[in-house]
Amino acid sequence: MNSLTNQEILDYIDKTIKIREKAYVPYSKFKVGALVIDENGEEFEGVNIENASYGLSNCAERTAIFSAVTSGMRKIKTIIVVGDTSSPISPCGACRQVIKEFSDVNTTIILANLNKEYKIMTVEDILPYGFAL
Repeated sequence: MNSLTNQEILDYIDKTIKIREKAYVPYSKFKVGALVIDENGEEFEGVNIENASYGLSNCAERTAIFSAVTSGMRKIKTIIVVGDTSSPISPCGACRQVIKEFSDVNTTIILANLNKEYKIMTVEDILPYGFAL
């Protein structure tokens, strides 16, 4: 994992809280923001996007990762995810698997809430025994 200072983490959380406001959530009203930083330091934003056909909705984590991949990213250096939860947000299983696809042992995963409480995790922490080819 990369070494970020507490202030850098809080700055990324602040940035992700602002990103979260762009979410399209007319049904659940549950906004989530994500920020992916690749190995070159480029940043990619993502929000959850709902659809009247719920199965067609997309999580913030995957939105950010898919945007990053479209721009050429192949490895996530850091991903920050923020939601309005009582403790740091927990990604769904699909997002955990997609995060794993573009991560390695050096990837830092920061899960946070609006109170700026956060957990720093690894891919193995969020998806032990994850599927890989």
